[in-house]
Amino acid sequence: MTTNTFENDIIEGLQLSPKKLYSKYFYDDRGSAIFQQIMRMPEYYLPECETEILQHRATDIIGILPQAGYDIVELGAGDGSKTAFFLEALVRKKKNITYIPLDISPEILAVNKNIVQQKLPDLCIKPIAGDYFETLEKITSRKVPKIILFLGSNIGNFEGEKALDFIRFVKNFMRKGDYFMLGVDLKKHPRTILAAYDDPAGITRSFNLNLLERINRELSGNFDTALFDHYASYDPISGATKSFLISKIQQQVSVADQIINFSANEAIHMEVSQKYSLEDLDQIRMQAGFKSDHHFTDTKSYFSISLFEL
Repeated sequence: MTTNTFENDIIEGLQLSPKKLYSKYFYDDRGSAIFQQIMRMPEYYLPECETEILQHRATDIIGILPQAGYDIVELGAGDGSKTAFFLEALVRKKKNITYIPLDISPEILAVNKNIVQQKLPDLCIKPIAGDYFETLEKITSRKVPKIILFLGSNIGNFEGEKALDFIRFVKNFMRKGDYFMLGVDLKKHPRTILAAYDDPAGITRSFNLNLLERINRELSGNFDTALFDHYASYDPISGATKSFLISKIQQQVSVADQIINFSANEAIHMEVSQKYSLEDLDQIRMQAGFKSDHHFTDTKSYFSISLFEL
């Protein structure tokens, strides 16, 4: 990702009304380190719930899969530590699998391969580095049935109809009998959700403010992060969790030689994290053109791994 792209997106977003920054830019080295802290917060239930499903419901998931072998294609694979539980279960059930992790970062794919190979030394692993919007076509040459994984509730980062558009996009690279396996955060009590996105220790606040600090470092910005506050909201009807940074005072900020004006209490929209009901997922599956779905939840019904069959 070039500095120019980063700069253009930041300036464009700050000149919008309302102002908006893009969550994909959260994850510089500092942001990634803070996010690892978020993943360990007791209030941030998502990783624990998803891991529980992958550990304890994997046999149920595999029982639906009729073929002897599959390519396991993972979008935004990260370090693969959670996925390894599912891969181990597939190997135990004598499925002939090849693991194809896709991620924009070659470095994290090297970590992924090391973690998975430590658990499954004989597994064939074929990492593909790059933006999966561009690299997905590389999987179409193989004629093996596929299970495409999109875990970690990453689908929640797509606003409104964009989630459906994304699933339809992925479907373009699938054939009849393939599966799309989706990790989804479910609607639940609003206070449970808000605690995960506005924790008492202020870690999520630091995560959001770090993007302003990154702008300062990389784009000669002069944000004073003490003059901004973090605010999270959740709408239990729509399921939209949103985070904002709020300007405490009227102020001017310089970014890449551009002056950005803020009024007192003006918001910057930072991120959306969409929550779904199982009924919502049934509707998405039908609208996307998959023939069936199966939902596997944790014991609290906080999270679902949903399997869509083409």
